[in-house]
Amino acid sequence: MRRLHAVSAAAPEDWLAAEADALASAHPAFAPLLAEAGPLPLRHLDHGFAGLAWVVLGQQISVLAQRAIHGRLVTAIGPVTAAAFAAAGEDTLRAAGLSAGKVTTLRGIAERVLSGELDLDALADLDAEEAMAALVALKGIGRWTAEVYLLFALRHPDVFPAGDLALQEAARLAFGLPARPGEKELRALAAPWRPRRGIAAQVLWTYYRAAKGLPRAAPV
Repeated sequence: MRRLHAVSAAAPEDWLAAEADALASAHPAFAPLLAEAGPLPLRHLDHGFAGLAWVVLGQQISVLAQRAIHGRLVTAIGPVTAAAFAAAGEDTLRAAGLSAGKVTTLRGIAERVLSGELDLDALADLDAEEAMAALVALKGIGRWTAEVYLLFALRHPDVFPAGDLALQEAARLAFGLPARPGEKELRALAAPWRPRRGIAAQVLWTYYRAAKGLPRAAPV
């Protein structure tokens, strides 16, 4: 098992708080960030196909649009399982608001899940790069989609989306950097935080919102 704690052994809120405390103990620079940010908000997606489908639906659209499409999809097919999606007709899925590309992506994933070729839950037990590679190999899944799914559906502790602009700005503010780091620079900065880079990302995002006076992030 690569996961730092068995998630079933603790409530998700307790797991997240324990991981944040462990990060601050190992890397004291995070302690004042946590003090300013306060408790990390629990943002958790359903695991398995349903969670990945939610992230795919949100590609390149607003959260409001994502929620509307997801609501219509649930009305049309019921719970968003691999079997229900695979059985749904093209017209039904398009009427719910899915683009042709997203239908193709999710059908391909559903087929792999149903055949046993793809075990999404098992990705939590791989290291970050192995898990990322397994997801981005799927048609229609890019790095952002994979990172969001691994972080918020499988609670992978070591996924770090260094290309995220808010995360880059958070690092600049938190560590007094002269300029916002680029993706490569931020990834190098985060390397010592293994195996809790995903927790570090959540601390930095929460700190950023606090430092900017923004509302705390809503659950996914």
